[in-house]
Amino acid sequence: MIDLKDIIIVGGGSAGWMTAATLIKQFPNKNICLIESPNISTIGVGESTIGGIRNWTSYLNIDDKQFLKQTDGSYKLSIKFTDFYKKGQAFHYPFGDPFLEGTKSGMNDWWHKKSLYTETPNSDYADCIYPQMAIVNQNKCFYNEHNEIPFNFKRDTAYHFDATKFAIWLRDNYCIPKGVKHIKEDIKTIEQDENGIKSLNNRHKGDLYIDCTGFKSLLLGDALKEPFESYADMLPNNSAWATQLPYKNKQEELKSYTNCTAIQNGWVWNIPLWSRIGTGYVYSDKFVDDETALKQFQEHLGTKELQFRKIKMRVGIHKRLWVKNVVAIGLSGGFIEPLESNGLFSVHEFLFRLIRNMQRDKITQWDRDNYTFQCKRLFRNFAEFVGLHYALSNRDDTEYWKANNKKTWEEKLINLEPNFNVGFMAAAFDRDRNYRFNETDGIHCIAAGMNWSPADLLTSSYFGHINENNIEDYKKQWIPYFEKFESKKKKWNNIVKNKPSLYEFLLKEIYS
Repeated sequence: MIDLKDIIIVGGGSAGWMTAATLIKQFPNKNICLIESPNISTIGVGESTIGGIRNWTSYLNIDDKQFLKQTDGSYKLSIKFTDFYKKGQAFHYPFGDPFLEGTKSGMNDWWHKKSLYTETPNSDYADCIYPQMAIVNQNKCFYNEHNEIPFNFKRDTAYHFDATKFAIWLRDNYCIPKGVKHIKEDIKTIEQDENGIKSLNNRHKGDLYIDCTGFKSLLLGDALKEPFESYADMLPNNSAWATQLPYKNKQEELKSYTNCTAIQNGWVWNIPLWSRIGTGYVYSDKFVDDETALKQFQEHLGTKELQFRKIKMRVGIHKRLWVKNVVAIGLSGGFIEPLESNGLFSVHEFLFRLIRNMQRDKITQWDRDNYTFQCKRLFRNFAEFVGLHYALSNRDDTEYWKANNKKTWEEKLINLEPNFNVGFMAAAFDRDRNYRFNETDGIHCIAAGMNWSPADLLTSSYFGHINENNIEDYKKQWIPYFEKFESKKKKWNNIVKNKPSLYEFLLKEIYS
């Protein structure tokens, strides 16, 4: 057992300073020290977040207006997927819960609409059940303090921001003022004993060491030699080119969503910050070399006159995330890929599980293993969710996309091996057994965008609800519910129509 009084965080960046902020909030009486190299730059690709970050900022009592201006930030309401299903088609995955009041069978009302009116675009799904799509589609923004539409702005939005600036803001405005000790120093030696890390550079000693050193995994991977479990068999991408774009027309290009566009050998992210756009090409070096990928990215952007940065990604997770007196947070523990903006998500969610397992006076092996279990279950579920974006795609225009079509994504689907119902298994199970998806998971939005229906005319016909003689009568039963969709969309759009644009809103509320 170990007693946790002195905690040393190794590595800065967003993972390091989010860790420091969480620990000093939860354990204000512990000695918390962060050591970072003055010579190593951070990865800096985590500029897009998802809704869970609201739980973390709320827990730390951090208000948006405290950091958005200093981090080049903006609000994010959704993720858009362009050309993932087929070229020329796009769909959204908005944050928050779907609004299902007045429906007959919940989200399946829309699937009946799609079955009976096949020309309905896949993008219509989000428009019908997410009121905030009226905000997204019109590029507006407002706090909705008077509940004019059924959408909780403070709960169901996330952020676009510069992750490097966010780390600096946390350091200077939260961590150091609350007592976190900050040391700028290269780690040149790591002394070990039977309990794990004994000291750093022969003088920095702690009861617990938290590894936030990025893909290097200086403590957990390099020093303790914890095995790494690759996810390369499931997730196709391992490389990226990144750059920054200036705005040409800021009022039009500043959007409240991250746009992910599938191209030849992967996809391109587009993240609008206040002063510029962050963009990058995520690809697989199994199908394209780095220089060809750069040319494809430049062709997509329509320019070569930018500074491009190459990033190699280690996709997967360590076998154990808490070994002896070392815990891994962020890239040092594992990484999926940037799709679905999961980088900072794994940081704050791993941190939540860490502080839950530090509640007792002393740490036992059970606490360490329980932390690993909780984090790896969350991580695997998210990784499979990301994998479904590729598994459900119908793209076959390059060898990269053809390989996705031919791939066996989950052996457990065909060998009946017992497993947690997460990721691939949860999606397959819900569609097959329940003929509906879980409304609190994102798979229903991805399935709608990829035309992977849980309920359709074939299902209704098989169970005797419809046949070729009564299809018109069947349609009449559903038309009132389809009309409710149209009525709600019209109502939401009319309410949002006179609201300020995202640019105007940010200018007034944040950047005035």
